[in-house]
Amino acid sequence: MSERTILVWFRNDLRIEDNEILLEATRKADKVIPVYCFDPYYFKVTPSGTFKTGNFRAKFLIESVQNLRENLRAMGSELIVRFGPPAEVIPQLANEYQVNEVYHHREVAFEETGISEQVEAALWKIKLNLKHFIGHTLYHKEDLPFPIKDIPDSFATFRKKIERDSSVRHIVPAPERINTPAITDAGEIPNLKQLGLEEPIPDPRDNFHFIGGETVAHERLQKFFVNFDFALNGKNNRSATSGSHLSPWLTFGCISPRQVYWEAVKHEHHTNHSLILELLWRDYFRFMFKKYGNQFFKADGFKDEAPAVSADQHALLEQWKTGSTGVPFVDACMHELNATGYINNYCRQTVAIFLVRELKVDWTKGAAYFEEQLIDYSPASNWGNWAFIAGVGSDPRDNKFFNNTKPAAEHDPKEEFIQTWLPDTVVV
Repeated sequence: MSERTILVWFRNDLRIEDNEILLEATRKADKVIPVYCFDPYYFKVTPSGTFKTGNFRAKFLIESVQNLRENLRAMGSELIVRFGPPAEVIPQLANEYQVNEVYHHREVAFEETGISEQVEAALWKIKLNLKHFIGHTLYHKEDLPFPIKDIPDSFATFRKKIERDSSVRHIVPAPERINTPAITDAGEIPNLKQLGLEEPIPDPRDNFHFIGGETVAHERLQKFFVNFDFALNGKNNRSATSGSHLSPWLTFGCISPRQVYWEAVKHEHHTNHSLILELLWRDYFRFMFKKYGNQFFKADGFKDEAPAVSADQHALLEQWKTGSTGVPFVDACMHELNATGYINNYCRQTVAIFLVRELKVDWTKGAAYFEEQLIDYSPASNWGNWAFIAGVGSDPRDNKFFNNTKPAAEHDPKEEFIQTWLPDTVVV
C-alpha cells in the first residue's frame, strides 16, 4: 500500500502548537510537507503609490517564517519556502512530492479567499483536493449560537449571545512528531531587499521591539501575565490594563486566540479582562466579513452614501500621514506609527476619528495607509474598525464630533507621550 502524503500550506498560522491542520495532517498521513509561499501579490506597490506590505510587517513576517522553520527542524521536519504565486507553487510541489491532499486555513477577506480559490482550481486540474480548516478565531464557527447569515450586526448583542451560549474550545496539542520526506530544495527565506523593501531604521524612542515567531510569542504572553499579576497585586490597575502588544503575533498566527484565552483563564482574569474583549472584537469583524464580504471596502459601506469629504483630499491626507496637522496628540500618534509600525488601540481610534470627522478625508484612504504601515494589519480588523468609526459599518458608532484636547487629557495627562514623539511641541 502506497504512503499517503499531505501538504500543509501555511499562511497566517505560523505556529506548531494549537495548529489543527498540522496535527490532523500528522494523524491522517504517513508524510507531511510544510510549505510557506511568499506571494509577490502582497509586496507590490498599490495604485495609490503605497506598498501593500510595509517594511515593518514584512520584517516581522520574515522572522516568523524563520522561527517556524527552526521549530520544525527541531522536530526533524523541514519548511519548504518559495517566492511565487501559491496557485503555481502549490501544484508544482504537489506533483514533485506525489501529494495526496493539501490542507490550509480558510481566510475571510476577498483577496485572501480569491487566492485560495485560485489554488483550489489549480489543484482540481491535477485531481487533488484543497481541504479548508477554520482556525483564526477564538470561537469556532460551528460553535456559534447562530448561523453566519444571522450573526447580530450589533457587537453588544453578538457579545452577549456568544458569551452566554458558546464556549471556547480547548487547545489542540502539538504533533509528537512530523514525518517529512527527503527535501531536495527547502528554499531560502527572502530578505527585505529581495521583497523590494528597505530595512526599517530603529528609532531610539521605541521602547518595545517586535520580533516575529512562535517562540517570542509565547515569551511575550508569559511576560504579559507576570506583569499583569504583579500590577494587580501592587494595586496598580493602570499597569494591569495596559496593552498586551500581542496583536502582531495573533495576526500572523504565531500564537492563537485560544492560547491567549486559556492563559487568561489560568490567571483568573478571563471574565472581565480587556484582552478577552479585544479577542471578541477580532472574532466579530472576521465573522462580519464572512457575512458581508466586500461591503467593508466600499466608501459607503452599509449605507446609501459615503460620508461627506473635504475638497482638498490629497493635502489633508498628507498632513495626517506625516503628523503635521497641528493637533499634538494626533501628530504624536502618527509619528510613532511611521517610526515603529505600531500604535495602541487608543491612538488608532483617535487618529481615525480625527481624519474622518475633523479633516473629512475619505476614510478608505486612512484604512489603506494603515494597511501599509501597521505591523499587525489584518483585513477584517482594520477595515471593519475604519468602517465602524466612519459610521458606515454594520454597527456604526455615533461620533458626531471630535474634541482635540480630550484624547491628550485622558491618555497623556502629563504630556509625556507628546513630548516623546514631538519634543519641540509646546502644548497650550
